[in-house]
Amino acid sequence: MKNKKLKAFTLTELLVVLIIVGILVLLALPNLMPLISKTKSTEAQLQLEHIYTLEKSYFYLHSKYSNNFNDISFEHAKLSSQGGNANYQIEITEASNNTFKAIATAVTDFDGDGTFNVWEIDHDKNLKEVTPD
Repeated sequence: MKNKKLKAFTLTELLVVLIIVGILVLLALPNLMPLISKTKSTEAQLQLEHIYTLEKSYFYLHSKYSNNFNDISFEHAKLSSQGGNANYQIEITEASNNTFKAIATAVTDFDGDGTFNVWEIDHDKNLKEVTPD
């Protein structure tokens, strides 16, 4: 029984396969970066639409918009730069009796080009990308 050899891969064969997979990933990554950025921007869009809903509810009760997260009962998730999962910093930049504007700014540069993605929403639910990444 000791002389019987088992069929298996050698360490060299495994390393060659890993190198080939690594090269394929490096070739595909630049094509996938825009898709990754688009997917992460969905977080900003959903959060801003949620802010819009909360602001509208607050407006119906108080006849004005608020620039305070506590007033509208919005809890900002912990940012990825601080050990959390949120990729966007949400801020209400403008709030008055008749209007409000909120922005979501990316905390990381998703595709490494030096620009940070920025989205905004207003009281008419006009959601737009201010700075594409």
